[in-house]
Parts: sequence; structure tokens; C-alpha cells
Amino acid sequence: MGGVGAPGACSSEEETTGARIATSDVPEGGGVIRDGVVITQPRPGEFKAFDARCPHQGCAVDRVTTEAIACPCHGSQFALADGAVTNGPATTGLTPRTATVDGADVVVS
Repeated sequence: MGGVGAPGACSSEEETTGARIATSDVPEGGGVIRDGVVITQPRPGEFKAFDARCPHQGCAVDRVTTEAIACPCHGSQFALADGAVTNGPATTGLTPRTATVDGADVVVS
């Protein structure tokens, strides 16, 4: 899905708030990466948001699959539902953000 920065790029200067995306653009059982945040829909109508920086070394995660949010730098993976580590080397999960449905959009703050 959408990426943040160049694949594999380590950056700690991505914008991490203020993302707005149509709910219809966030696939059920998956997610998207926009404006420095990951927005997922682990279950129909349930939206979650996380900072797109991997806590391991600050690289930007670059893809969301039906199974995980993935970091290209060292292979860490995170759960769609809560951003928890499912595969290291990261030892902590992604930083949660607030995802609020506003009409037909998800707004992250």
C-alpha cells in the first residue's frame, strides 16, 4: 500500500498527526500508510492508527499486509489491531495515535 519516504529510508522527521483518509480507502483486514501514520481496519468499521516510525531504529514502516505492518530496515513486524511487535528485532510496538471517524473519513490526531 502507500509508503512513507523512500523504501528502507530511516527518518524521524515524518509528519505524524493530521492525516485524513476516506474510510473506503482503508481495506478491511489491512491498512494504509499516509502522512507519517499507519491507519488500519483490523475488523469491519474499527480503525486504528500508529506512528509510522519503527521503534527499533526509527525507520519508516513501508507496507501493510493482511497479517502485519512491516519495517523494511531489519524485518520488524507489528499487529494491525494494536501495533504490538509480532516479529523483532523491535522490542516495543508502534506508538498509537487516535483514529476518529468523521463522516466518511478517518482523522488521525
